Parts: sequence; structure tokens; C-alpha cells
Amino acid sequence: MDGRPAASSHSDLDDQIDRLLKCEQLTEAEVKALCEKAKEILAQESNVQPVRCPVTVCGDIHGQFQDLLELFRIGGNCPDTNYLFMGDYVDRGYHSVETASLLVALKVRFPHRITILRGNHESRQITQVYGFYDECLRKYGSADVWKAFTDLFDFLPLTGLVENKVSIGHYGKP
Repeated sequence: MDGRPAASSHSDLDDQIDRLLKCEQLTEAEVKALCEKAKEILAQESNVQPVRCPVTVCGDIHGQFQDLLELFRIGGNCPDTNYLFMGDYVDRGYHSVETASLLVALKVRFPHRITILRGNHESRQITQVYGFYDECLRKYGSADVWKAFTDLFDFLPLTGLVENKVSIGHYGKP
């Protein structure tokens, strides 16, 4: 990779988000640092995470990066729009690494404007079968990025509770 340092400020994180919006992958060091920062944020959240309206609720992305960009084009960019993503960011599509990286970067940059829940594909077992593990090996040459993400997935909340009235989750857990 290019040896860029991990993000240490909002401007570094904004640079990473700009690169990710162009579907450019982050370095291994950047992904690992991003996942560590996200774990710090998610450790403070509940498994049933309160969500305030207005919010745009989004379903499975499955590594379809262009579909994610289309959601932002239609719904508005974060932080201008609040988002609740219901899980299944990885597997099946060709850009799971970039999709997960962008959503995690947005969570770190705008923690109160985006909620990312855990779907059944945010697990070690499923990602080894449906493509995310192989994509990480192909793009980074080792399983270290996959391990950083799957460790992070353990911190994702399971359900969003919108205005203490509507429970939203993936509910496809094995």
C-alpha cells in the first residue's frame, strides 16, 4: 500500500472519506486504526441503540458500493441526513472492503448522525463463505484487514429503536 498514516484528525478522516467516495481503498494501517476508533465509539452505544427522527433507513448493501453512493445521492450526504443501516454491508458484491470502510469512516466522523447495525453477514463464519474474507486476502494480501473488521463487527448494535417506538434490525441472524 502507499504507507499513509492512520487518521489522527478530522481533516485526515475527511481525506479518507473523500478517497473512499471515489472507491479507493484505504491502507491496511488506515483500516486498522479506523476500526479501533470505531470500536471505542460503538463500545459506548447500546445493543438497542436509540435513533432520532428524521432518519433514512437502509437495508442490505452487500458490497454494492455504487448502490451505497446512490443511496447518498438520493437521500442526502451524511451529516446532512441521519442514516440507520440495518446490516449486511459485506459479501456478495465486489466492493465490500470499500463499502464497510466508508460506513465505518462515516460512523467515526459523524457518530450521532449514522447508526450501523449488525446483520447476519457481519460475522466471521458467514464472511468466510460469501466472499468478504477472500476479498480482503485479494486486496491486502493477508487476513489482517478481515480480522480488524470482524473484530469490529462484534461491537455493532443489534437493533435501532426509533423515537422509542419502532424497533429496527436485520433479524437475519443465524
